[in-house]
Amino acid sequence: MASSPHGALVLFSGGQDSSVCLAWALARHDRVETVGFDYGQRHAVELEARPVLRAAIARQFPDWAARLGDDRILDIRGFGAIGDSALTAEHAIGMTERGLPSTYVPGRNLVFLTYAAALADRWGLEALVGGMCETDYSGYPDCRRTTLDAMESALNLGMERDFAILTPLMAQTKAQTWAMAKGLGGEALVEIVVEHSHSCYLGARDARHPWGYGCGACPACGLRAKGWNDWTALGRPSLAP
Repeated sequence: MASSPHGALVLFSGGQDSSVCLAWALARHDRVETVGFDYGQRHAVELEARPVLRAAIARQFPDWAARLGDDRILDIRGFGAIGDSALTAEHAIGMTERGLPSTYVPGRNLVFLTYAAALADRWGLEALVGGMCETDYSGYPDCRRTTLDAMESALNLGMERDFAILTPLMAQTKAQTWAMAKGLGGEALVEIVVEHSHSCYLGARDARHPWGYGCGACPACGLRAKGWNDWTALGRPSLAP
């Protein structure tokens, strides 16, 4: 796969989607940096998974390791407190009176992208890569491609830059995301994502399922498990990235 000389900054949470996006960026860009956000999550499991995932990918894929650059975690816990979401406070996970999931943190991706763009500006990177997805839509309005197109325009106008917000999973189901992982790095990458990435809203790591660790009951676990089961039922195909 031909690589781009332009650098990429991956919004890397430590979850399944951002792990596949990191591999996708490493397969395409000569220089890839990562950024994570401490926004006052109820647990730090995803943040703790990030360096483990980066190290595992670097060990397994030496060519990618040569392209993998710096990582930074930005402290924006004040923003998380404003959001008052089930991801940042002890609220029940369900639907709100607005018809949105209680796990929705208002404007989270818009804030993440603003910080990421400022960092990319300083690091001389042109691509911002995120795991937002419409196909397995969780009800988060800031995951829609129309939202991200508007954000891309605003960032470029406000910073006099030519950023591209890249969302390789936007049109993919969770089953296709597993297939993309296999297409990018074979069973070795699939195993890294299963073993080390984290999606569970409750931060559970005490039970290992075929699709990874989690409580097995929250919406994030349910979506990840369904994708795995759908992919397995198809014979675990590869999807060209």
